[in-house]
Amino acid sequence: MTEPVRVDIDALADEHAALAAAHPHGRSAHLVLHDGVLRQTVIALTAGSSLDEHNAPVAASLLVLRGRVSLTIAGRQQEASAGELHAIPQERHGLLAHEDSVVLLTAVTN
Repeated sequence: MTEPVRVDIDALADEHAALAAAHPHGRSAHLVLHDGVLRQTVIALTAGSSLDEHNAPVAASLLVLRGRVSLTIAGRQQEASAGELHAIPQERHGLLAHEDSVVLLTAVTN
């Protein structure tokens, strides 16, 4: 029997927040879990950094671990703060960090 994967999300958040702070574009990401169609990614953004608009996967959610971000969907912003979980609609969307932030993106792909 295979041992379940164990990940220290707080440690990953610390690591990628530091990497984002040192990166010229203010971003860092790490694929934490890839199991079949399920993917979980830690994404760190410095204040003012963003992920440009992109297509949505089959299903996705965003858990804000630290900071405050906005999902930009069809020209409107949906703000999300630390501790909040938000479904990502099946529309083109982007992400903007209002302050240094770390999120956990869970996505189902086909």
